[in-house]
Amino acid sequence: MGNAVAIDNSLAAIAAKVDKGIRIDAEDARWLWKNASDSDLCSLASTVRNRFHAPNACTYMVMRIVNYTNVCVAQCDYCAFYKLPGASGGYVLSQEEVFAKLDELLALGGDLAAFNGGFNPQLPLDYYCDLFASIRERYGDSIEFYALTIAEFLYLADHAKLSLPEAAARLKAAGVRWITGGGSEILTEDFRARHSKFKYTVAEYFQAQRAIVEAGLKTTATMVIGFDETLDERLEHLERTRNFQDETGGLASFLCWTFKPYFTQIGGIEITTAEYLRHLALSRIYLDNIPRIRTSVLTQNERALDGLRFGADDFDLPIEDEVTQKAGATINLDFERILNYASELGFTPEYRHVAGSPA
Repeated sequence: MGNAVAIDNSLAAIAAKVDKGIRIDAEDARWLWKNASDSDLCSLASTVRNRFHAPNACTYMVMRIVNYTNVCVAQCDYCAFYKLPGASGGYVLSQEEVFAKLDELLALGGDLAAFNGGFNPQLPLDYYCDLFASIRERYGDSIEFYALTIAEFLYLADHAKLSLPEAAARLKAAGVRWITGGGSEILTEDFRARHSKFKYTVAEYFQAQRAIVEAGLKTTATMVIGFDETLDERLEHLERTRNFQDETGGLASFLCWTFKPYFTQIGGIEITTAEYLRHLALSRIYLDNIPRIRTSVLTQNERALDGLRFGADDFDLPIEDEVTQKAGATINLDFERILNYASELGFTPEYRHVAGSPA
């Protein structure tokens, strides 16, 4: 009886904070993760969500991740996609091949492309600038594109021997408007030492993201869970993200997805959707300064839509992403079925046009 009363009192104290808009701290988040029910987390996450969005509203996009190359020297042990330079099966897409993928995206009703390819030492900065300038010239505002991830941006600047502001200026002049928070995975130095020792440090990651914001480009926050990270590491990631948003206000959204372990060096067992949803709710409660929380259809399929009950307000319908597909993700092009599921949950999905939009 005494323990139950203590739990009720602790939950009430945290709920009172959330109701009043008082920020929770890592200890509160740790308590919620260990003790709160799914129903409790749904309720608290929805309280924060509803400060930014109408309770039954949600938005979505149709998008394509264009993996322009699979040649990469980062050698992250959680990646099933990369080929080392000179290895059989390595490729680089031509502009015409990229255009064909973008034309297909438009034909399917989408208007957002995200580029992702890793650290290819054979590609100079001019490859990217020429590609992005050509896309902007050919498609104008009919398509928007997430040009690179933070990790790729760091590699390109380093490879071109440019400062981060100089590299950001070059890309902006080529028509780039977005460089996303990809390449974050879990933002602790220990995690990177265990799994991606040739990738950039957490400090360098945020230095690059700050340079992107200061250049007038847009960016996002991302997170991947389900490796071997601890709860403390997850909370450190959220704390760093919230602090960065406090300092810059530059993060348009936060997207979390789950690690797909199949055919990777690290291997392992994929975490459950139930764990993913609980983390999504905790993220929504913790990241009280980021307006848009996105749930991952790419890694959770239609079950991702349950994330709308756990604090998310947005999702994308992907038509391709070789990186996660190589590691076991499956893509469902039956968009109507997925959208119907959102409706069955009591939400009204509305297409969110990124192309030509200021946000």
